[in-house]
Amino acid sequence: MEFQGKTAISTGAASGMGLLFAQNWADLGGNVVMCDVNEEALKTFAEEINSKKKGKAIGVACDVRDYFQVCAARDRAVKIFGSIDIMCNFAGGTAVRMQKVDHTQYPEFPDVPIDVYDWGIDVNLKGPFYFAHAVLKQMREQKSGLIINIGSITGQEGDGYGMDYPTSKAGLMFGLTKSIAQYGSKYGIRCVCVSPGPVLTRAAMANMKTLLGRAAEPQEIIDLILFIASDKGQSINGENIMIDGGRNAAGRRC
Repeated sequence: MEFQGKTAISTGAASGMGLLFAQNWADLGGNVVMCDVNEEALKTFAEEINSKKKGKAIGVACDVRDYFQVCAARDRAVKIFGSIDIMCNFAGGTAVRMQKVDHTQYPEFPDVPIDVYDWGIDVNLKGPFYFAHAVLKQMREQKSGLIINIGSITGQEGDGYGMDYPTSKAGLMFGLTKSIAQYGSKYGIRCVCVSPGPVLTRAAMANMKTLLGRAAEPQEIIDLILFIASDKGQSINGENIMIDGGRNAAGRRC
């Protein structure tokens, strides 16, 4: 897999899989626009990527909840690199965890302040929707492109407390991905959702059961995305691909 001259946008790129994808893409010769709210971390990681003298990286401070910032990131990518070949929507997280909600103060779903869930839906669903709307203008013009959405096993399982997360992820997995693929077909644009199960981006993930008896390494998720983006993955389109160690196939009781 080689991506010389190809440009990717990665959100959530200051940490986790968004960063790992950016590093892998650049190692394979591609250009990468790294988007995150953590501008200082972006600067550091972009410099590290550029020091390897393989692909090129730039950091763009971007809150995915702000459509104008999303469009600014798109415009920066096109101005500097000339195209957007792949858009990877990594930014996200369960709102009650990311916002550090006190479960003793807010014990059940109706007790949690609605602005907490607003944050989750905005980041996890509206963010990818905003980026799709923005980058499809460029992809339509160049008549090519790939959008990767990141779903989750939670979109299949649900969550009785952090409801923003499965609601948003299910929207990506089954609504947005298929819709973009339908629209993009006449312009040579594909859309695929990659939905991980437990991934060792956090230690707690190791406690989630899978048929394989382990959580995935982050690199396993990135390798799948790179395959989909490569010449060998061009027939994959409009699908939600579970990469969950068999968790979704396992029999579970309440």
